[in-house]
Amino acid sequence: MATFTDPEKTSRLKEQMDQSRKQYEQEKYKKITQKHVPKVSILKNAVNAFWVGGLICAVAQTLFNIFSNAGFTVKEANAIVAMIMIFLGAFLTGIGVYDSIAKVGGAGAMVPVTGFANSIVAPAMEFKKEGYVFGIGAKMFSIAGPVLVYGIVTSIIVGLIAFTIM
Repeated sequence: MATFTDPEKTSRLKEQMDQSRKQYEQEKYKKITQKHVPKVSILKNAVNAFWVGGLICAVAQTLFNIFSNAGFTVKEANAIVAMIMIFLGAFLTGIGVYDSIAKVGGAGAMVPVTGFANSIVAPAMEFKKEGYVFGIGAKMFSIAGPVLVYGIVTSIIVGLIAFTIM
């Protein structure tokens, strides 16, 4: 039986054993977590997103038809409907209903403008205990802020490109 008297070889062997043990534990942990991960039904999620998003858009279209038939121009009706849908998204978030809608509808509830209103109001509601300025004011744009910045920067770039072409 060979004995290791060289400290360098002993420490290298110890490192390899520790590394093997860590790798074994990581693989074991991965197997355990994979057993407990809920199964995702892509078809079910897609259908739910489709009908929830479609329902939100149908409400907006109905409002648009009402305002168009009431004598408003297309531009005015669009603006009124956008304001109403943003208000509804914010209001439903405030009373805790929109989270349930988003849980069922997923992207179907998040893509329309009501989802944007939800992304602004939800963080503000979460931090309202901290006060109006440091809570609501500071956290209101934590999620929507990057979206706004990206949209503004992109519109400036597209505007400059269109300006130089024309």
